[in-house]
Amino acid sequence: MSESRARVLYIDDDPALCRLVQKDLQRQGYIVEIATDGASGVARIAQGGIDVVALDHYMPNQDGLETLASIRSLAEPPPVIYVTAMQEGRVAVAALKAGAADYVAKDVQGEFLVFLQRAIDAVFDAVMLRRAKEAAEAESKRYWQLTQCIVDTIRDPLVVLENDMTIVTASKAFLTIFGISEAETHGRRISELGQHQWDVPALRDLMEKVLPENKPIENFEIEDDFPGLGRRVFNLNARKIFQPENHTHRVLLVFEDITDRKQRERDARMLTNEISHRIKNNLQIIVGLIAFEAKSMPQPWVQGYQAMQARIGAIAQLYDLISQSSLAQTVAVDAYLREIAKTMSASLLGNKSGIVIEVKSEPLEIDSDRAVPFGLLVNELATNAIKHAFPDGTGRVVLSVEQVGDKIELTVADDGVGMKGKGSAKVPEKRGSDYVAIFVRELGGTVIDSGSRETGTIIRIRIPRLLVPSGGAEPLAA
Repeated sequence: MSESRARVLYIDDDPALCRLVQKDLQRQGYIVEIATDGASGVARIAQGGIDVVALDHYMPNQDGLETLASIRSLAEPPPVIYVTAMQEGRVAVAALKAGAADYVAKDVQGEFLVFLQRAIDAVFDAVMLRRAKEAAEAESKRYWQLTQCIVDTIRDPLVVLENDMTIVTASKAFLTIFGISEAETHGRRISELGQHQWDVPALRDLMEKVLPENKPIENFEIEDDFPGLGRRVFNLNARKIFQPENHTHRVLLVFEDITDRKQRERDARMLTNEISHRIKNNLQIIVGLIAFEAKSMPQPWVQGYQAMQARIGAIAQLYDLISQSSLAQTVAVDAYLREIAKTMSASLLGNKSGIVIEVKSEPLEIDSDRAVPFGLLVNELATNAIKHAFPDGTGRVVLSVEQVGDKIELTVADDGVGMKGKGSAKVPEKRGSDYVAIFVRELGGTVIDSGSRETGTIIRIRIPRLLVPSGGAEPLAA
């Protein structure tokens, strides 16, 4: 007890016993003050600083029970240990009913001081626990008041939820925007508010994992009609928060109104789709004009016209896909390759050709900024294969795309005569090879050596961080 240095007031009209108690308790580490009557004892307690009171029953003018009543009437009374004679159990019971924390009987065997010290120890421990609890509650209240002030200054609506998903507090922005009072929110589940717009099974499943699994909710969108607001789109984010003072975990749920942003995105997509559709139409007109001119050209020139037609057709197909896409920022690779193959088959091969173009692609998407050089690269490689791999006019060209680690591999393969023994400086191939090199550099790719083959040719090109998984994710390319 010496570490705590509790201050004890002993009230007794026996000066000798007062000195004896004082010396004994001081040896145990207590600070002990003496009062020889009830009135002076109450006056000292009123000054403050007394942790525990030991009060004798028999005193002149004002006995212990009367003194106890006066102590209990003070604003912050300390706990009182009532001291009685051995035979006065009735008095002890009356003292306990009047508010005494404990009682000790004066005995003739000399154990009174031991019992008194034990009672003081126990009562003082209880005092310290109560003070610690009150301090923690006060700190928690200050923390919560600070939290509420911060919450109320944030412009986005937000609520704090208990572990049973009932609302502890709602910000002023939440109450104002959704036209609801604080009394209507406290203790209710978020799914019960309004017209149950937040009662979404997918959201409930995510909310139930925030606390036990510490899994935050990121960008969960809800679009619905809200009373007084009309049709709105909200972006929900949730995090687990911890109060160290009382070791509680709660959920912070923030509502971001993204209605205007979503509308701007929809307008931008609609405008992009419309512009892409018009560009595609113009390019198709150009393709048609080239095809018309090619019919009147000498045969040696026709291949050049057809190659030009295929290149422009590849770009036209890109804008056709963009005009049909709900994302606009990305283009599905498999669909893009199929359209390129379709255009090349129509412009270079015709219905009676024995050459077939096949597409094998993983479900990936390419960002639209790089889709043009990507499509032109595929077009050049496939055109070279069609022009040089099949002297007998039959064969197969395969266009494929797959993800290899953090890179994307484009493969154009044919089962034709292969390149073994052919000179690389032939004029018909030189310009196409130059185009391939330009497109590979523009995409930041590298050509992978596929080794020597007796028949057929395989061209592999790896492109770093170019494509993204299907589903509208952000492009990986910087």
